[in-house]
Amino acid sequence: MNKIKVGDADRPHLEAEQKLPKEQLEHTSSWWKVMCLTGVDYFSTLGYQPGLAILAAGVISPAATLVLVLVTLLGALPAYALVAKESPHGQGSIAMLARQFSGWRGKVIVLILLGFVVTAFLFTITLSAADATAHLIENPLINLGTGRGIRILSTIVMIVALTAVFLGGLKEAVRYAVLIVALYLTLTAITIGACVVDIAKDLSVVERWSLEVKSLFSSPFVLIGTAMLVFPKLALGLSGFETGVAVMPLVKGDRTDSPGTLEGRIKNTRKLLMAAASVMSTFLILSAFVTTLLIPANLLAEGQPASGRALAYLAHQKLGTIFGTAYDLATIFILWFAGASAFTGLLTIIPQYLPRYGMAPNWTAARVPLSILICALSIIITVLFDATITGQAGPYTTGILVMITSAAIAAYLSLPRESRWMRVYFFFVSAIFVYTTFANMIQQISGVLISLTVVALIIVCSFIYRFIRSTELRINKVIFDGAALKFIRDSTRQHWGQVRLLAHKPNDFDYKIKEEDARKAHSIQKREGNFIFLEIERDDASEFVDEILEVQGVESNGNRILRCRSHSVANALAAVLLEIRDQTETVPHVYLRWTEGHPLAYALKFVFFGEGETASLTREILRSSEADSDIRPIVHVA
Repeated sequence: MNKIKVGDADRPHLEAEQKLPKEQLEHTSSWWKVMCLTGVDYFSTLGYQPGLAILAAGVISPAATLVLVLVTLLGALPAYALVAKESPHGQGSIAMLARQFSGWRGKVIVLILLGFVVTAFLFTITLSAADATAHLIENPLINLGTGRGIRILSTIVMIVALTAVFLGGLKEAVRYAVLIVALYLTLTAITIGACVVDIAKDLSVVERWSLEVKSLFSSPFVLIGTAMLVFPKLALGLSGFETGVAVMPLVKGDRTDSPGTLEGRIKNTRKLLMAAASVMSTFLILSAFVTTLLIPANLLAEGQPASGRALAYLAHQKLGTIFGTAYDLATIFILWFAGASAFTGLLTIIPQYLPRYGMAPNWTAARVPLSILICALSIIITVLFDATITGQAGPYTTGILVMITSAAIAAYLSLPRESRWMRVYFFFVSAIFVYTTFANMIQQISGVLISLTVVALIIVCSFIYRFIRSTELRINKVIFDGAALKFIRDSTRQHWGQVRLLAHKPNDFDYKIKEEDARKAHSIQKREGNFIFLEIERDDASEFVDEILEVQGVESNGNRILRCRSHSVANALAAVLLEIRDQTETVPHVYLRWTEGHPLAYALKFVFFGEGETASLTREILRSSEADSDIRPIVHVA
């Protein structure tokens, strides 16, 4: 069997996984346990999905739900099975699409998709907590009241409690998820089973429903067509797939797995996705059927007793207040904990992108401060939306659909051209999700506007922070080859032990002219020492960090030259100077010329293209890296 290996294209993402919180990398669990962590989000939608389906589709809610299930099993599941193979470190479809585009195009695509991911995950936390509050305040035995203040306060308390779980660690989160999912699915199965038994005893409800459907739709084809048109409104039932791949670093693989060969993790994640989709599809169809037949639509409207809690309403009606209260509590727990998978997804995805791009502080890669930030943002959203369910459904659904659509498109683009029929299949799947996404956007324009606002905020804040961090020393290690070390050591043994570097553009062979010009501009006589030319070839300027800068020594026509490649000329120059200082215990000198042009224009050029006013930028990077001016490398400019 061929091993699935991590190639050079995946190396940045392997390095990104290594930047995840140490605890997250060390704690892995069996796939079915991690399925429960993603399932608290996925399965919890049963708390409100059946009621929303009736409001959206009316009496054909079961047919629209069946369409949703088919799209889930035949579209989303195959797409994410491929995503799991292509991004085993939990980056999801974002990383797959980023690989298709180089430079800033890829970064902008990542930021846009990250905006929708953040939207979906944050609203998963707030929407689920708000619905848990709805179950809490609607329970007749608890009777907290239904005022706005109580609703918001209760939702905030749940969000803070969820954050406290993650501050305690991921191991505890997985353990709680297993218990909560087992309890909730058991009580849900009992509730639906009791409803099916009641329907079987009185088939007149089926006959009435059938007659109503026939009176509204002239033929089965019209019914099916209508169901296909309205099913995008039911897309909340697709919420678990992106978190399913986002938590892949938590899935225990095989003993033979290594950082470069993750076949076991991929196989087990696919089991996770298949099991979750199968269980959810079964419950979705059954819940849609019983709620449509047994709950009048008017009771599902905002403010009515079944609003946002259709199955809980039936549990009270069919099995009594005591069981209904037990079901309310189980639903409250799973809805409260539904944000756990979103929390895990945000803790996994954000550290792999924004800090690595220089677009967020490094502390966002740490679990505790990032968890507190997520909590704060969730509280703000809760207050802005008054902890209501319907108000948050739009951005939540939009974010989910954009993620799933991007996964389908990424799956299509990742397939080799030789896989003709697979490419045709995933093209069709992508088209379905594109239709679903745009149909939902048209129907819920507020959700689109909110999602785009989040995207815009992330892009603007990311570039502002990239500008702020632009003068950081962002090269982790410098390695000189043998020839480069010889040039440097020879300089320390001659000419008063000084190392003088002369910055020189690559592919410019006028070394003698450059040297004469520099000696004249800086008043350096030949007896004072010879220059070592330093040439830095710029590569992808959109990247922020150079893990290793390899410096090669070359001799050409009697000229000693150091050559390297880096994302940023000024950063590489500063890193080379500091490494020379550390290795030789002498303060090196570098000689540059001023660049003609507006300072602001060069500042922006440096942020986006890695080059600008090299002299001033190099000095600023050195100043920020070394506070002691006595041992700081010296920059000479003429």
